[in-house]
Amino acid sequence: MNKPKILCVVGPTASGKTDYAVELALKCGGEVVSCDSMQIYKHMDIGTAKPTADEMKGVKHHMIDIIEPNESFSVARFSEMARECIDDILLRGKMPVLCGGTGLYFDSTINNINFIQMDTDEEYRKYLESAAKEFGNEYVYKILKRVDEESAESIHPNNLKRVIRALEIYKTTGKKKSELDKEQLSEPLYEPEITGLMRDREVLYDRINKRVDIMMEKGLVEEVSELIKMGIDTEATSMQAIGYKEIIEYLDGKTSLSDAVDKIKRESRRYAKRQLTWFKRNEKIHWINI
Repeated sequence: MNKPKILCVVGPTASGKTDYAVELALKCGGEVVSCDSMQIYKHMDIGTAKPTADEMKGVKHHMIDIIEPNESFSVARFSEMARECIDDILLRGKMPVLCGGTGLYFDSTINNINFIQMDTDEEYRKYLESAAKEFGNEYVYKILKRVDEESAESIHPNNLKRVIRALEIYKTTGKKKSELDKEQLSEPLYEPEITGLMRDREVLYDRINKRVDIMMEKGLVEEVSELIKMGIDTEATSMQAIGYKEIIEYLDGKTSLSDAVDKIKRESRRYAKRQLTWFKRNEKIHWINI
C-alpha cells in the first residue's frame, strides 16, 4: 500500500526554514504544519520567532498557538495532533509541508512512534530537582549527557523537566530513553521528502545574532513581563525556553540586560549546533546550502 507523500523542511534555528516552507507550500498548493516545541504556546510570539501574517503569505499554518504557556504538553500529544492536521490536509487534496527544528517532535510525528507509559521514581526525581536548585540545571544535564548523550542532544539544559524524565527512564528501566524511542517505532505512516537547510557557520551565527537583536527591538522584555503579569509560572517549561529564561533573570535583577542578550545569542548558537547534530543522523534528509 502506497503511503501518502509529505514535504518536510528542517534545519537549525535562523536558517530560513519558514520562508522556504511557505514558498514550497505556495508552489504545490500546500499548508504548513509547524514542528516547533515553543511555537505551540499562545502569547509567546517574539521570543519563539513565530511567523507573522505577512511572512505566512496567506498559507495556512497548523500547530501554532494551540495551548496556554502554563499547560503541560507532551511529545506524544504533539505528534498525535500533528498527524491529525496532516491527515486532514491530505483528505482535502492538499500537500502537508512540515516545518521545524525540534528534532524529537519532527521524528515522533513522521516515524509513528507509539509512546509507552513509563514508571516514575518520585524519590529520584526530587533528588534531581534538589540538585538542580543547588548546583544549576547544567549539573543535572551533564548527568544525562554521561548516560544518554543522544537524548541529551535533543533536550535543552533549561528544559529541566525533560532532562529529569530522561534520567528517570534510565534509572527505572535500565535503558536509555533514546533506545526506547527506537524500540517504539512503528511502520511509518507517510513517505516524507525531507529538505535540510544549511548555511555556513559564520553566516548562520550572524543571522542568529541579528534575530536576537530584532527580538529585543520588537519588545521581548515587554512580552516576558506581560507573561509574568498574566500569572505564568517562571518555572513552567514554556518560560524555560531560550530567550525567556534569560530575560526573566534580567527582570529578577540577576543580570544586566546586555549580559542577558549575549547569553540568548550564545545559547541560540549552541542550540543550532545541537539541532544539526540531531538531524545529521537522518540519512533521508537532502541537505542544501542556501
